[in-house]
Amino acid sequence: MAAFLARENLALILSSMGAALFAVLGITWGLWVDSMVILFDGAYSLVSLMLSLLSVYAARLMRKPACDAFPLGRGALEPLVIAIKGLTIALVCVISLFSAIAALLSGGQVVDAGMALIFSGISVMGCALVWAYLHWATGRNQSGLLLAEKKQWLMDMALSAAVLIGFLAAALLETGAWAHLARYADPLMMVLISGYFLVVPVKMIAAAVRELLLSAPSEELQSCVSEAMRDVGLHPDCASTIKVGPSLMVEVALPDNWPDDINRLRFRLHRKLANLPVEARIFVHASD
Repeated sequence: MAAFLARENLALILSSMGAALFAVLGITWGLWVDSMVILFDGAYSLVSLMLSLLSVYAARLMRKPACDAFPLGRGALEPLVIAIKGLTIALVCVISLFSAIAALLSGGQVVDAGMALIFSGISVMGCALVWAYLHWATGRNQSGLLLAEKKQWLMDMALSAAVLIGFLAAALLETGAWAHLARYADPLMMVLISGYFLVVPVKMIAAAVRELLLSAPSEELQSCVSEAMRDVGLHPDCASTIKVGPSLMVEVALPDNWPDDINRLRFRLHRKLANLPVEARIFVHASD
């Protein structure tokens, strides 16, 4: 467990450092070449930095042991942080969308496509490196916070790739008969990107809210619990499951004629569920 927490913390810190670098680079470069899309990229990285720091703080709080005030621990911080991430990213996308529409209606804006292409290339490579590292980290540790970080960087990488393609098209336009349309490339890309990107934070928010409302976990986790129940001689309907952050809560209602020792049953279930990407917390009681 200690190794898992150390890897999670290292990955979150590296993600924060990467977000800080791209925030400074994107905002500076965007102001230099007067590009809304590059400014959005930098602003998104700045938001990612603040959200990554929030994830680091939340991860430290979640490691604290259960107490009288939090008898089941602080696992609910994970979906809460993910919901905040989703709301913040959605807000950035909405503001950028309306700003881009306003720029289109006012006649677009001229951007140095060559300098924008250089930034886009650097951004794509940098985001891909951070995403690849987080992908490796989440493959070893199924942390909800790391998965949310990976989604943020995947969005940033997709944004940078779209910007690269868009400015390449704008550079080609500038050399032909359609040169007068090149001024619309930057705000048009912003409309398309921010509109499309709204889907990701909405999905993040929906999943986090479901978890905060203590809804049933994924079918994969439910299937694993059902299989474990059958292996110990119990019907799957005897178990109720919810996932809260890094923990899977399994409440088992024993039939009246259950012959086995409760502690032994709990130990067997723990062993059956030990390989899950979340920590199984099992509560056993006699049925009413």
